[in-house]
Amino acid sequence: MLTDLTDTTTSDIRAALTRLRDQSGGPAIGVVLNLIIMTDESGQHDAVRAASQAGREHPCRVLTVIAREAQAPSRLDAEIRTGDGIPGQTVLLRLYGPMSEHADSVVMPLLVPDTPIVTWWHGLLPAVPSSQPLGVLAQRRVTDAARARAPAQALIKLAAGYKPGDTDLSWTRATPWRSLLAATLDQLNREILGGVVSAEEQNPTADLLAAWLGTRLGVPFVRETSGGPGITEVRLTTEDGDVTISRPDGRVATLSRPGQPERHVALQRREIADLLAEELRRLDPDEIYGEALEAVAGVQELAH
Repeated sequence: MLTDLTDTTTSDIRAALTRLRDQSGGPAIGVVLNLIIMTDESGQHDAVRAASQAGREHPCRVLTVIAREAQAPSRLDAEIRTGDGIPGQTVLLRLYGPMSEHADSVVMPLLVPDTPIVTWWHGLLPAVPSSQPLGVLAQRRVTDAARARAPAQALIKLAAGYKPGDTDLSWTRATPWRSLLAATLDQLNREILGGVVSAEEQNPTADLLAAWLGTRLGVPFVRETSGGPGITEVRLTTEDGDVTISRPDGRVATLSRPGQPERHVALQRREIADLLAEELRRLDPDEIYGEALEAVAGVQELAH
């Protein structure tokens, strides 16, 4: 069901949400969190679709904030989506003119009370998420450095402004690699002397993965450029030879270890909805991400 409210107020939007909930016969409490999305008109379709897919695992009230026409008179338009295929409730808020500078005042009355808040910047990258008005409201703040024009510089800015509760989808993309590497390292009885992470140019996930490995193992890891897609290889150097995880096709990885047969492991590149769903599973600070972010920023600054 789609409800359009033009030149409206937060009070009218709240009343419409209540009315639609009552008409559907839904319970008063059917939402486990609030998800605020900061995006633009060109990105809102993909962002809302990803949130709807993630919402099947985490029913939430999705409040999508779209700033429009900064020079226009202040106006608020809303689009409410409920019904089949939309877990919870989804509201698109189009803010015109000076109202776009006060998105928090628009969003706050629409939040489900006593429910965690996650803010996700889709396509937009604030240097200090926790200082943004909609970042202040949230327990978790999600960015995506991969969407920045200069991902490496974006990581440096995010590191400078990092606060517990911040995370980035570039880090989330590394989860399958980190899991496979951790399992591989647990089975090695050899000292790691160093290593290489190979990925396409401008891949912040590879930068974070190399920094995480270097920090955890206390040895240098080199970041090399490949043709992609994404991360294509991680190589661990030992006295007995290299341990290599190679994924040239973005789907299946081959694990090679000295003196042992090769092993094939599913290592599929994931969609945004899967990444978002993973982040919505945890609301506690990701300290390991903070450490990796600090480390990769130090490496980038030394390189320059």
